Amino acid sequence: MDLWIVRIIEDNQFLNYYYLAIHPDKVRVATGQVAGHDRKDSKKKKEESDKKPHVRIWHSTSLNTLHVIGIGDFDRSVCCLSFSKQDGGAKLCVVDESNEHELFVYDVEKGRKLANTKGSQDPVLAVEFHPSEPNSIIDVGKGHIQFWTLESGKLTKKSGVFDKIDKPKYMLCIAFAENGDVITGDSNGSIIVWPKGSTKAGQAITGAHEGGIFSICVDPEDGTILTGGGKDRKIVQWDSSYQRTGLTKEIGEEYGGVRMISKGQGGPTLIGTTKNTILCGSLDLELQPLVQGHIDELWGLACHPSQQQFLTAGSDKMIHMWDSTAKTAVWSLELSDPGHSCCFSPDGSAVVVGMETGRWVAIDTSTHSIVAEHTDGIEQIECCLFSPDGSRLALGSRDNFIYVYDVEAGGQKYNRIGRCHGHSSFITHIDWSADGKYICSNSGDYEVLFWNIPSCEQETSSSSLRDVEWASQNCTLSFATAGIWPRGADGTDINNCARAHKKPLLVSADDFGKVNLFKYPCSQPKTKCQSFKAHSSHVTNVAFLFDDSRVLSTGGNDMSVMQWQIVAADND
Repeated sequence: MDLWIVRIIEDNQFLNYYYLAIHPDKVRVATGQVAGHDRKDSKKKKEESDKKPHVRIWHSTSLNTLHVIGIGDFDRSVCCLSFSKQDGGAKLCVVDESNEHELFVYDVEKGRKLANTKGSQDPVLAVEFHPSEPNSIIDVGKGHIQFWTLESGKLTKKSGVFDKIDKPKYMLCIAFAENGDVITGDSNGSIIVWPKGSTKAGQAITGAHEGGIFSICVDPEDGTILTGGGKDRKIVQWDSSYQRTGLTKEIGEEYGGVRMISKGQGGPTLIGTTKNTILCGSLDLELQPLVQGHIDELWGLACHPSQQQFLTAGSDKMIHMWDSTAKTAVWSLELSDPGHSCCFSPDGSAVVVGMETGRWVAIDTSTHSIVAEHTDGIEQIECCLFSPDGSRLALGSRDNFIYVYDVEAGGQKYNRIGRCHGHSSFITHIDWSADGKYICSNSGDYEVLFWNIPSCEQETSSSSLRDVEWASQNCTLSFATAGIWPRGADGTDINNCARAHKKPLLVSADDFGKVNLFKYPCSQPKTKCQSFKAHSSHVTNVAFLFDDSRVLSTGGNDMSVMQWQIVAADND
């Protein structure tokens, strides 16, 4: 038997992370890890260290883990962290998500804990080492700013005094001016300046933004200050005396509000947004999307029949057409309802997107415009698929029916010709026969039924279809996929599967965060496979590109899209 080895080649993850920190050497990166959990499919117990919240320090080029810090110290997760500045990043400060938000300081190279103490009982949103005051740490959060001093292995605290300045409900971010002032942004849309060496607020610039200020960035080249607002979606530039320079940029509504601004020496300005987009450029010119992503659960995935492109549809009402080589979105479109399923016509001229409301639309892939719109019931369109010759379209609904349409005018016009009824639960997957005369379907109660097309009548003699060639293998319940189900699995543990176009391979997406690679067909129980873990939650869908060069996988809670490549094959 041939065993195929797969490696991950691209990880367009758009995860909700708690915090990360860049080392002063601009090479190492620290990230906080939440507590893990057992997965019932695992034959090997994970190391206890992997389950506990901790900090990993990575090499940003090789992506190798250099150090693991704080195992057993943190409760639930890490909420924020920061490298020291004056000593070349020798220390790392970490705040955990315990009830008292404990503050820790570590020796980066040795991983040794230097000090720890209880922090605030209210949420902590950011922590930073002061760049010009040795062993000085500042953290902010709900209704507070705290100034910490590390001396002789102990942390001492002084709370910030607002005096005559209105105390905000949340202090959201921290930055440092060139002269050493501490600058904070808050939920009132105000900038508060804390003079170097003082724990008393010096001045406040109220009304700097409408809504909260989520990020402040000091330009390392000229000392100007950039602030980013969430509600107003604006980036405002200020001079070193905290006066507006007149340079303001409002980012498009399709990108969301500002969550993070970053600018390195001689580099472009990077803007992270609430809609999982990273914009790149400058305020006086255009900001172009560098990375885009979904912001809600992601189930819809379809690969172009002849190009290195694929489409995703999510519950955020967005669809994105991606270029798998450039790893960027080619075009995007916002729908009126949350999307759940999608499929390309065989010639790639049209794509159909099924939505959570029973509506579905056909989109011209060249003009990106909706050319047809229909509604079948009021339940979610779970799956959709064109027949191999593109003359018909089948849509499986959560209302237990499969709706079948004739397709005319190159995917521009759709006429319903029938409805397949016989399932006693919602439709989960469908496949067309190679000649377009039959449909195989799975349902939520684990039924496998067959249908004659165009009559839409059920084919009750399944034995008569044993020699039928199937154009695809999306159905997780079939003779050819019996072996993809692990021991003890129920019918919801495997979310989707896909057969390669030319190679004898099949991949599956499971609830345990894994993409599994099988030889096809895999009709024997407990068929051996290779499993690969990258998603942080259930994998919702998988698909091969048209040339089988890569596998795409989508995540549910992590809302991510990943590419995998088959790189070698060995004989066993």
